Amino acid sequence: MKNLYLRIYLTLVSVLLAFAVAAGWLAQRHLSQERVVAELAQEERLQALATLLASALPPATATESEQAAALLRWSQQLRMPLALDGADGKRIASNGRFERREERGDDVLAVPIADGRKLLFMRPFRSALRGAELPPVFGSALGVGRLPVLLALFVVLFVGVALGAWPVVRQLTKRLETLKQGVERFGAGDLQQRVQLDGRDEVAQLAQSFNAAADRIQGLIQSNRSLLANASHELRSPLARLKMALALRADGQTGLDQEIARNLRELDALVDEVLLASRLEAGAQTLNRLPLDALALAAEMAAQHGVELLPVAAGTRTEVQADERLLRRALRNLMENAERYGVQGLALELLERGDALQWRMLDRGPGVPPEWRERLFEPFFRLPGHAEMAGGVGLGLSLVRQIALAHGGRAFCEAREGGGSAFVIQLPLA
Repeated sequence: MKNLYLRIYLTLVSVLLAFAVAAGWLAQRHLSQERVVAELAQEERLQALATLLASALPPATATESEQAAALLRWSQQLRMPLALDGADGKRIASNGRFERREERGDDVLAVPIADGRKLLFMRPFRSALRGAELPPVFGSALGVGRLPVLLALFVVLFVGVALGAWPVVRQLTKRLETLKQGVERFGAGDLQQRVQLDGRDEVAQLAQSFNAAADRIQGLIQSNRSLLANASHELRSPLARLKMALALRADGQTGLDQEIARNLRELDALVDEVLLASRLEAGAQTLNRLPLDALALAAEMAAQHGVELLPVAAGTRTEVQADERLLRRALRNLMENAERYGVQGLALELLERGDALQWRMLDRGPGVPPEWRERLFEPFFRLPGHAEMAGGVGLGLSLVRQIALAHGGRAFCEAREGGGSAFVIQLPLA
């Protein structure tokens, strides 16, 4: 069966039917047992009552009129349908209630007396427990005539639940069908496709997960497209310079080896950064997380780049779980970026912020306008104007952010107190 809603609905109805059958069987069995127990107890009481009445009635030698008068008197006092048969089986007396119920076919209990006569009682348990007619109210309302009470009630319950379950099941599967159609359209290439489902249940959560995944996939595709376009553009410059240098060298000009080597290094660095950015963006870069002393790493990197390391506050926690190679790359990019644009007042600061640790690369440069601070971390973005002349291709800060995100942290830029900028890597403490 292809339709999910039919499978769910039929499963629900089948379970309900099985429950109704089992419940009816158990209820009928219980009622039958109760009826047997009650009838036995009632017969015992009637036997005892017959013994008492036998002692109160005139003897068998009395006239039938005396016996009849006594029986009718006791039936009125006890308000019971009673009858008395002689030893020969001939009816001596009976009251009106007994006669009417006898004509109706109700069960009669005959209790023999020691002198051969029989006291006749009507059993109080009629066929309501034996599966006969419904009470008049049910019969007139349902129009079923002779139908077991339990069967009628279970049929009504089954039909009611079956009818009520249909719109619920259909509504649920319609939402799944909407989600399926959205996934198919997204898979067909409509990257703008999103699924809007209200509610807080599992279907709505699944739709939210799909939308989040679609946003991520769309972002990755757009990022890769931008990365390829920008990388191809940036690769043209060193390649063009290499072609020109090789052409001049072929014409006999010398002293171009250093220029060729510089362009090759630039190409190698660019390709390396593009590949690393792609792996980080796609989550294909495996992190070798190990305990790392952030202060020791900061001191080493600051010494290598001639950057001042500011004193660390007493009690600062400095241990993080990180991939040392990638973290070195991120700090090196920050320092090279600061050397390229910050010019002066370079310093590295280590601060504890709640459950996170910050490496803050400080400079006294012209600063970054607030509207450009986030865009600085986009691939191949450079500040307009002087950035093109300062070198670099605009991947350094993008890699810094991607490395921070891969470690569960973040990277951002903010204004430095007193002028300049602060480029920050923030990672969770171990």
